[in-house]
Amino acid sequence: MPRPTAAQLAYGSCTVIFSTLAMLLLSQTSSGLGVVVIALSALVLGLLVAMTVPVPKPAAPQVSVARPASVTLSEHRVAVRRETVAASSAPEPVRERA
Repeated sequence: MPRPTAAQLAYGSCTVIFSTLAMLLLSQTSSGLGVVVIALSALVLGLLVAMTVPVPKPAAPQVSVARPASVTLSEHRVAVRRETVAASSAPEPVRERA
């Protein structure tokens, strides 16, 4: 079973607190049994709300543009042009430290 998200916990907790207060104020009960029934019904309502909060789905992998099956990776390579440099007739003097 997956763990509840922060949104589920927040919505469930707020539902329990506010529904308990609302039912206690509206029913004006003063007996212990009435308070227990209201508290349990608020907990059930909070669980129901927490479980029905939409759970974020995992991110779908990015779909790239499909290449035709006949095209291979080697066909996408760019040909490298190599040029040889002709050696000059007179070599440059090499400077050395004395």
